[in-house]
Amino acid sequence: MAKAQETKKETRGFETEAKQLLHLMIHSLYSNKEIFLRELISNASDAADKLRFAALSNPKLLGNEEPSVYIDFDTAKSTITISDTGIGMSRAEVINNLGTIAKSGTAQFFEKLTGDEQKDSQLIGQFGVGFYSAFIVADKVEVLTRRAGRPAKEATIWKSKGEANYSLEVGEKPEPGTQITLFLKDDEKEFASGFRIKSVIKKYADHIAIPVYMPVEAAPESQAPDADQNQNDESTTTDPGYEIVNDAKALWTKPRAKVKKSEYNEFYKHISHDFQEPLTWSHNKVEGKLEYTSLIFLPSRAPFDLWNRDAARGLKLYVQRVFIMDEAEQFLPLYLRFIKGVVDSNDISLNVSREILQKDPVVDSMRSALTKRSLDMLDKFRKKDREKYTEFWSEFGQVLKEGPGEDFGNKDKIAKLLQFNTTESKEDKQDQGLEDYLGRCKADQDKIYYLVAESLSAAKSSPHLEIFKKKGIEVILMTDRIDEWLMGHLTEFDGKQFQDVARGQLDLGKLDSKKEKSKQKSVEEEYASLVERVSKLLDSRVKEVRVSHRLTDSASCLAVDDNDMGLQMRKIMEASGQSVPETKPILELNPSHPLVTRLDKEQDEERFGDIAVVLFGQASLAEGGQLSDPADFTSKLNKLLLQIN
Repeated sequence: MAKAQETKKETRGFETEAKQLLHLMIHSLYSNKEIFLRELISNASDAADKLRFAALSNPKLLGNEEPSVYIDFDTAKSTITISDTGIGMSRAEVINNLGTIAKSGTAQFFEKLTGDEQKDSQLIGQFGVGFYSAFIVADKVEVLTRRAGRPAKEATIWKSKGEANYSLEVGEKPEPGTQITLFLKDDEKEFASGFRIKSVIKKYADHIAIPVYMPVEAAPESQAPDADQNQNDESTTTDPGYEIVNDAKALWTKPRAKVKKSEYNEFYKHISHDFQEPLTWSHNKVEGKLEYTSLIFLPSRAPFDLWNRDAARGLKLYVQRVFIMDEAEQFLPLYLRFIKGVVDSNDISLNVSREILQKDPVVDSMRSALTKRSLDMLDKFRKKDREKYTEFWSEFGQVLKEGPGEDFGNKDKIAKLLQFNTTESKEDKQDQGLEDYLGRCKADQDKIYYLVAESLSAAKSSPHLEIFKKKGIEVILMTDRIDEWLMGHLTEFDGKQFQDVARGQLDLGKLDSKKEKSKQKSVEEEYASLVERVSKLLDSRVKEVRVSHRLTDSASCLAVDDNDMGLQMRKIMEASGQSVPETKPILELNPSHPLVTRLDKEQDEERFGDIAVVLFGQASLAEGGQLSDPADFTSKLNKLLLQIN
């Protein structure tokens, strides 16, 4: 009974978000119309790769047809037909793949829209909607597909006019694969031209590793043989035959010297479904103990799922030019998940499975080499074009900061790639590296000073910077959520230790003269009784009270003990629902500030307590923290303000 129902024509509706997306595809994204052909050829190539992979365990699936794409057109009927000899689709796969648009990212797609047609059109493909670019030029699309291994009578026909519904019915297809027919709109008939189609193929699909065939077009009438001669020539046929119109050779197998920049750019777009060109790439062939070829690219923008660490990612894996895996995550660490590319090995077994791949020592060696090559590519790019690298950093920098904690062996290489703001930055962007910082260090400076804060404005106004500003000592300003975690794994660079200016007892070493150190010691002794009084008063709120040597203008500040968790890390853990250990801050008082000197002389215990609590509250707010009792703080502050003569 169920089988009988499947033979009927069935009409189904797209989901709500899909309707919106279809409308957008058809009516708004017109800035680059020819992308439809590129996307459909790319999908056909992927289908051929999947068939070859499936044939590793079932050789009968390959049949007699070589992996290829055929493109036909009918100028009179204004149609284009793209056929492939790939793996094809079953009825269920048609519903899943063509009936649901961008099922994993439709909402994010809409969030990315800017209203700029040029920018919005570049989102096609990034969200799995490449097939639907066909509706940019067609007002009707028909798909005839048959899954490899299924009988010819179990083909499926999918039809849609790009509106609310699509239809399904059972068809018949002699060979497995997919055939897509586009019925062009009246104002898009230019695409039903052999010359136009070939120009798009040469531009976008010349690098595809399978041949793309088109009909051999008849010669112009002026070059045609004599009509009388043809009348008696029985070998003459109206079928022009087919010719290959692309290079049909895997780009990564070519010598670097023979590959044009434009070819690299288009190949990147093919494997990444990104419509922007890559920032740079590295093409390398390794021979010797291990033999493999790699071609890796650095994207210019972050994908929408960059922060989803569980999302599919990795390099395309080929073994002896046979496609094995679309996103082989075993060849690069997670902090390099933005790298795109291809790796083709002669040393991995063709019957490799995901489980074997994870345990293969050859893969481990290749992973190590590819990781270093990726980091070297980044380093070379940074040295060559610092401005472009800073643009890359704004997109991917926080992901790269995961590296020192995940890859101890390459920690130094990663550290050279890091960029930050500093107190010397002229612009509000992270464009200063650690080597830049060391190049400006004072002669006697033996540490790299940094400050972690919630935002750049909070960092710049932090009281912890006061002594550094006075002495002209540059401080790195870290404002990303991951920075405190990063510095837990990055303890030194080029022989100099990192020092958090808001953590522990400040010691500037040789940057403080003997006279300054002697004065600090005498001030500590002079205010010892004040420190003791405030310590007793705030005993439940602070770990320690001490005289500050880092403040010049502010009355007080909070410091973090060397072994305690900072405010930024606490907030991250609390936001993720993790338990946070109880810690107390260290309150530092500036002995040269009028409020502190007044506090030292205050004999009224109630007023002394009010001033001390206000100083502690002000220090908490300056750190970006929260008051434990805002009402009590406000009451004490108002009382003190009313007492001002």
